Amino acid sequence: MIRKFSVIITLFVMFLTLSLNASNIKIGAIVAATGPASFIGDPELKTLKLYVKKINDNGGVNGQKIELVYYDTGANPRKAVSFAKRLIHQDKVVAIIGPSTTGETMAIIPFVQRAKIPLLSMGGGIPIIKPVKKYVFKIVATDRMACQKIMAHMKKKGITKIGMISGSGGFGKSMRKQCKDVAPSYGIKILADETYGKKDADMTSQLIKIKNTKGIQAVLNPGFGQGPAIVTKNYRQLKIPYPLYESHGVASKKYIEIAGKAAEGVIVVAPPVVVAEKLSDSNPLKKVCMAYTKEYKNAYHTDIASFGGHAYDSLYAIVDAIKREHSTNPQKIRDGLESLKNFVGIDGIVNMSPKDHLGLDTKTGLVLLKVKNGDWSIVEE
Repeated sequence: MIRKFSVIITLFVMFLTLSLNASNIKIGAIVAATGPASFIGDPELKTLKLYVKKINDNGGVNGQKIELVYYDTGANPRKAVSFAKRLIHQDKVVAIIGPSTTGETMAIIPFVQRAKIPLLSMGGGIPIIKPVKKYVFKIVATDRMACQKIMAHMKKKGITKIGMISGSGGFGKSMRKQCKDVAPSYGIKILADETYGKKDADMTSQLIKIKNTKGIQAVLNPGFGQGPAIVTKNYRQLKIPYPLYESHGVASKKYIEIAGKAAEGVIVVAPPVVVAEKLSDSNPLKKVCMAYTKEYKNAYHTDIASFGGHAYDSLYAIVDAIKREHSTNPQKIRDGLESLKNFVGIDGIVNMSPKDHLGLDTKTGLVLLKVKNGDWSIVEE
């Protein structure tokens, strides 16, 4: 009799546990927490864990707790595809955040589109959201926006002839293409156009070609990861005299740490959160950026990286959509994301529509920074 009663209790606890788990909101995440893009994926994952816990501690979303189901790709597109399939078919998530990079994102888009699961990518490439894809969104400044921001500054400084050295990965390829496309509208000619692979340990030969090209006034490096830091070191070793511009793919203190003194004077386009405390009090993003910076530092005892902001915005955009739609149905979440208005995030103020699954502009989404004394300083525009 006692044994029978014990079995009944065990079954009841199991049933209760399954019932509670079934009521959770399963949100998937695909991040490059290790590998060559870990400086991007690690702060993204840490941010998701931190704020899922905060949301749950405060009662969840419409009374339901979030269950974060995440996988680490190591920046491998094949793994991203495998994990996307697992999240969709086995884990039964209602939305996916990630992947961390453009190449991984482009690899999984066909699968989320087919499954009709909303995706909030954290990659920077514009092909992610242009042309518009029904279930694909992102709240991350595009490579095209970064090109426009940098080239507007070049134009103001009277720079009309530049060299470019780009990474050969998904982001580098995409930004290279976008910069070549927008350059004429800023009166800029690209006189040298070099590339490097993600495993290259020295870019001296490419930079010598650029240095020996007559007429160049500045160099732009579209890329992310350790590649740009190597470019920066080689750039200083060759004593190239003109300004070096870097993309938002290096908007992290980790870039300054790796490049060391060679980073001094480099101009980087970046999301505002990188310099939250230096933003004007009138900047509408300052409050959320400052709060995020404080909470992240308190939790992990390390500096924030702009990439964590992508995860923050993606998570809270999904939460906002669920609250407004009063539903965890993937289609309803998709509808809620597409109607996101006046959303003040870390990466900017977002206003999405059926024709725009980004909703950012360069005014709120990007700032120009210069490395000065081993830290960021805001460039006057």
